[in-house]
Amino acid sequence: MESIVKVISNLIWSDFLIYLCLFTGLYFSLRTRFIQVGYIKEMLRLLFLKPNSSKGISSFQAFALAISGRVGTGNIVGVATAIFMGGPGAVFWMWVIAFLGSASAFVEATLGQLYKQEQGGEYRGGPAYYIEKGLGVKWYAVLFAVVTIISTGFLLPGVQSNAINSTLATAFDIQLSSLPVFGMDFPISWVGIVIVVLLTVIIIGGVKRLGLASEFIVPLMAGAYILMALIIIGLNFFQIPAVLELIITSAFSMDATFGGVVGMAIAWGIKRGIYSNEAGQGTAPHVAAAAEVKHPAQQGLVQAFSVYVDTLFVCTATALMILFTGMYNTGETFDATGKPLTFLTEYLPGVEPDGFTQAAIAHHFPAIGNQFVAIAVFFFAFTTIMAYYYYAETNIAYIFRKGNAPVVIWILRIGFLAATYFGTVRTAGLAWDLGDIGVGLMAWVNLIAILLLSKPALKVWEDYRRKRKAGIQSPSFDPKELGIKNADFWEKE
Repeated sequence: MESIVKVISNLIWSDFLIYLCLFTGLYFSLRTRFIQVGYIKEMLRLLFLKPNSSKGISSFQAFALAISGRVGTGNIVGVATAIFMGGPGAVFWMWVIAFLGSASAFVEATLGQLYKQEQGGEYRGGPAYYIEKGLGVKWYAVLFAVVTIISTGFLLPGVQSNAINSTLATAFDIQLSSLPVFGMDFPISWVGIVIVVLLTVIIIGGVKRLGLASEFIVPLMAGAYILMALIIIGLNFFQIPAVLELIITSAFSMDATFGGVVGMAIAWGIKRGIYSNEAGQGTAPHVAAAAEVKHPAQQGLVQAFSVYVDTLFVCTATALMILFTGMYNTGETFDATGKPLTFLTEYLPGVEPDGFTQAAIAHHFPAIGNQFVAIAVFFFAFTTIMAYYYYAETNIAYIFRKGNAPVVIWILRIGFLAATYFGTVRTAGLAWDLGDIGVGLMAWVNLIAILLLSKPALKVWEDYRRKRKAGIQSPSFDPKELGIKNADFWEKE
């Protein structure tokens, strides 16, 4: 089973997907004149706009819910895995894909707003909606919806719950037990049971409760984690130039120790970067569509900024903590001649990467390091699971717009909670490979879609940019002025 899943994961994450991610980010960066650099001040201003109706959530709630999806185990375990497989240079390529990916995130979030619609008293949208309305290809829209339901409903939750169980078990010595059921041992994870109970309370409350929970939890968890990282960075301040040099030289195969793994650095840096920040993956547009804004580009800018928060702040903080302390090793990789390469630093060989960050923080704070990371992972991963549920539910609402959606949503809830629970009792390798399959499939479908829809997205951006330059503080939007069809929600305004 695990070997089959590994083969499928490697097939989906071929070099072609990596090139497609880089090309898409570069293309939209050039077409928007590097929006991620010139409009940071505007991103921050828009972040705190309040909604004007009860049907949508605020820009900050949409930002927090998107961050809850982006900031998860990818920021802790994912960064460690990237360093484990690709060496320190993988961190540089995580930065690259975050910088370029913020332009992709702008485009997909703007499209999510442009083609959103009102369903059941809430705003719904996402790739399935903009593929159908913008491209007019219904089967492709349904394909994305099905892929997303499978990925976020059943494949990805286990990655997060597995990380929660792993770190809590390490920090607090929580052991799995078993219960005989029909002559077989059924695994009992008390961590999994607690996660399922908490999720049940929240997901039944709908998008409003998800938004409120994220608005409260995300700033708290991200702030505490970054504060701990800043303390450790401050204690190792004089090492910063050496660590940055190590990252950059390793990224370009100029470092003698990691010279043979440059290809792995690029592949794993981009792979884990996309897993972490989700730019171009197609998840954030679902949340972006739920926001109440006067112009689609406003939420696009907010979502572009969330990529920075995820990778340039949180992922970098994790990477620096690990590299400062040398609490990592690299997995076995191969040079151009096929010769195996294994590099080990002071961290014990054979320790899996999910313990790297705990070891790094425990190096400075032995009394609380393991426990702090375990609690951080719990909140990071729990809010990501909440976001995954919202993505899956939105796509069920898309497919079953004409009826039966409530029944199917309840089936989703049961399956989602089961997948989350079983993630706590499966192996980490299987959980991550299943998650990679989910992320890769969504990225393939969505990246092609947003490239094909670049014309209306860029029209929306030019409209917003022009009106802001004319001094309009909060521009309104009319798709008819731009010749954009099927933007039904905005035509009603």
